[in-house]
Amino acid sequence: MVRGAARQRLPRTGPASRTEFAVKEIMSSGGAEDDIPQAERKTVTDFCYLLDKSKQLFNGLRDLPQYGQKQWQSYFGRTFDVYTKLWKFQQQHRQVLDNRYGLKRWQIGEIASKIGQLYYHYYLRTSETSYLNEAFSFYSAIRQRSYYSQVNKEDRPELVVKKLRYYARFIVVCLLLNKMDVVKDLVKELSDEIEDYTHRFNTEDQVEWNLVLQEVAAFIEADPVMVLNDDNTIVITSNRLSETGAPLLEQGMIVGQLALADALIIGNCNNQVKFSELTIDMFRMLQALEREPMNLASQMNKPGMQESTEKPARRENPHKYLLYKPTFSQLYTFLAASFKELPANSVLLIYLSATGVFPSGRSDSEGPYDFGGVLTNSNRDIINGDAIHKRNQSYKEMHCLHPGDLYPFTRKPMFIIVDSSNSVAYKNFTNLFGQPLVCLLSPTAYPKALQDQSQRGSLFTLFLNNPLMAFLFVSGLSSMRRGLWEKCQDYLRKINRDIAQLLTHSRSIDQSFLQFFGDEFLRLLLTRFIFCSATMRMHKIFRQETRNYPESYPQLPRDETVENPHLQKHILELASILDVRNVFLENTLDDY
Repeated sequence: MVRGAARQRLPRTGPASRTEFAVKEIMSSGGAEDDIPQAERKTVTDFCYLLDKSKQLFNGLRDLPQYGQKQWQSYFGRTFDVYTKLWKFQQQHRQVLDNRYGLKRWQIGEIASKIGQLYYHYYLRTSETSYLNEAFSFYSAIRQRSYYSQVNKEDRPELVVKKLRYYARFIVVCLLLNKMDVVKDLVKELSDEIEDYTHRFNTEDQVEWNLVLQEVAAFIEADPVMVLNDDNTIVITSNRLSETGAPLLEQGMIVGQLALADALIIGNCNNQVKFSELTIDMFRMLQALEREPMNLASQMNKPGMQESTEKPARRENPHKYLLYKPTFSQLYTFLAASFKELPANSVLLIYLSATGVFPSGRSDSEGPYDFGGVLTNSNRDIINGDAIHKRNQSYKEMHCLHPGDLYPFTRKPMFIIVDSSNSVAYKNFTNLFGQPLVCLLSPTAYPKALQDQSQRGSLFTLFLNNPLMAFLFVSGLSSMRRGLWEKCQDYLRKINRDIAQLLTHSRSIDQSFLQFFGDEFLRLLLTRFIFCSATMRMHKIFRQETRNYPESYPQLPRDETVENPHLQKHILELASILDVRNVFLENTLDDY
C-alpha cells in the first residue's frame, strides 16, 4: 500500500557483497580452496552473482516513481527475470549450494518471500488481481515447506523480524483474496511467533508487533453481519465484480461509451480500522473496483510481465492508486499523473474517505473554496475529533481538499465519491468544461443508534461494496443463514436491474449519469447508490434528519429514482423476505 503516497517500506538488506570476495570467503570456510572442483566453484560464483544482482534490483524498486504507469515496467521485468533465474538455479544446484555455500532454508525462504513481494507490488501497480494469486502461491510454499522453521534456533533477532514481516505480508495478501480461514491461522501463528520473539530478545518493537495483531483482529471482525452455514461456520463472501454482478444493458439502451480507467482511493479517517496502511473503507472500495481473480498462467507466459509490444484486448480492472493519509501535495501529484495518462474516452474516479473540514463563520462569497471539504494529512497532530474547525477565521484550512481543487481536472470525465461528515461541500460543484461529471455524496450524519459503528467503516461505503450486508445491518440483523442470503442476493440483482431501467428511462435525469452508465463498475456503483438512498429514505430511524440521506451532484430526479414507488415496493418486499418490514415506512411519498 501507499502511505501518504510514499512506497510501503520494503525490507532493507545489507549492501550487496562483491561476488568474488563472497565466494572466496565461502570456499575458504569449507576447506582448502584448491580441493573444490571447478564446476562447483562456478556454481557458487553464479549463485552469488544472481543473489547480489537480485538484491540490487529489489532494493532499487523503492526508488521508482510511485505515479505513472509506464516508467517502472522495464525495471520490474528485469527484476522478475533475475529472481526467476535465481529461484530455478537454487533448485537445480541445491546439493552443491548446501555443501559449498552453506545455503540455509531461511535463505531460500527469503528468495521466495521477495518473489511474493514482487507479485504483490505488481498487483498494486497493475490492479490485476491474478498477481495476488501468484503472491499467495509463493507465501504458501514458504509456510508449507517450513523455510523459516530454523530461524528461531539462531541467536539473531533480525532473522526473526524477517519471519514476522513475512507473516504480516502474507496476511495482507490473504485479506485481499478473502481467504479468511487462512488469515485466522496465520494470526495465531504470528501471535505465537511474537510471544517467542519478545520472550527471547529484549526488543523495543514488542508494542509495535502487538499493535499489528490488534489491527488485523479488528480488521477481520469489521463486517457487521455474519453469513453462516448450517453448521454455524462462517461463509466467506466476495464483493468483487462477477459476471452476474452489474445489471446488463437492455438492447437499444442509449448510454455513453466511457470506460473507467483510473481510480484514486484515498483514506484519511480518524480512528478507523486499518491494517498495513489500508483502512477498511479503502479495502471495501478497492474490491468494488475489481473483478474476480483469474488464473494467471492462462493469460501470459512470463511471470509478472508482458512484452511491451503486446497489449491485452481489454483491461480487466481499472488502475488504482491507494493513498493512505496523503498530504495535499502528494494527493495532487498523483491526481495530476492520473489525469495526464488518462486514455481517450476514459473516466477518472476519485474516492475520498476522510474527516470533514468545515468553514468557520460566513463568507462574503459562496465559491468552491467557501464550503470546506475533506482533510488531507498535515503531518502534525492537530486532530482530536471528526470535524476540523479553523482557529483563525480569516484563513482557510490549508490541509483541506476543497471542491475547487478538483476543478482543473474536470476537463476530462470525472466520477467522484465522497464519504465524509462534510461530503455536501462537493454538492456545490460547477461543471466548467461540460465534460461528464458526477459526485456521489455520503450522509453527513447517521442516526445515534448507528454512530458507534463508525470505527468499523462507513455505512455509505458498505452500501457501495456490499449492499445486502448494509441492508441487513440497518435492519438490525447481525447474522443470516446462507440459503436466505443467496435468496436475497438474487432479489437484489432484480432490484439493480429495475434501478438501471429507472435511470435509463428517466426523461429528466442529467446526461452525465447516462454517460457513465456504459461502464460496468460505474453502473454498479450508481445502482447501489440509488438503492442505498432509497433504503435510507424509507427507514424509520433515518427520517429524523435530512442529513441522514446521501445526495449527489447533479441531483437525481427523486420521483423517478430514489423515491420511485416501484423501487420502494421492491425494498419493502426485500424487508418482508427478511421479516424486518416493521423498520420501514409503508407510505413514504405522503410524508414529503
